[in-house]
Amino acid sequence: MSTSINPYRGFRFPAAIINEAVWLYHCFSLSLREVELILAARGIEVSYETIREWGLRFGRDFANTLRRRRPKPGDKWLLDEVFIRIRGKQHYLWRAIDRDGVVLDILVQSRRNTKAAKRFFRKLLKGLRYAPRVLVTDKLKSYAAAKKDLKLGSEHRQSRYLNNACEVSHQPTRRRERHMKRFKSVRHAQRFLSTHSPIHNHFQLRRHLISAT
Repeated sequence: MSTSINPYRGFRFPAAIINEAVWLYHCFSLSLREVELILAARGIEVSYETIREWGLRFGRDFANTLRRRRPKPGDKWLLDEVFIRIRGKQHYLWRAIDRDGVVLDILVQSRRNTKAAKRFFRKLLKGLRYAPRVLVTDKLKSYAAAKKDLKLGSEHRQSRYLNNACEVSHQPTRRRERHMKRFKSVRHAQRFLSTHSPIHNHFQLRRHLISAT
């Protein structure tokens, strides 16, 4: 009979403390040192470097678990891209959310041309057996060209304002970027944001699920 390996084996602190530290770091706009102070106030003495290692070790697993358990996205997807600076060079963070604000995927790229848009579409649709009913983007021509090349049958709505919800979805990334004093490399940005976005998004209030009565 096979037994699963305990991922927390060999760590001095129990799983509950490790999980809470990773959750605090990704759910709120806290620095590693601020998480260290919060834990210290609760009588838990652990260094911010240890918290960093916990985030690297367990954060990706948490994010992957959330993705696997995520329900089927809504049929209306909103896409947007914003610039971020990495080592003084301009790059672009591509993001997609569904109509309920659930982050579907992100991708850091150095361009915002048709090739970059196609790469993002492929990553977004990977593993799915369907395309959204509606795609909402800004007026960047790369989206329409990529959609045509990939022969996506989705209705495409282009407007400067229709995808405001996706633009707002970038705000947690901006706050985290300031805390970290910018990302060190494209790989660093992609790895961190692929973990941070689903965890942070998971704990946000879903107003569409709240009854008005």
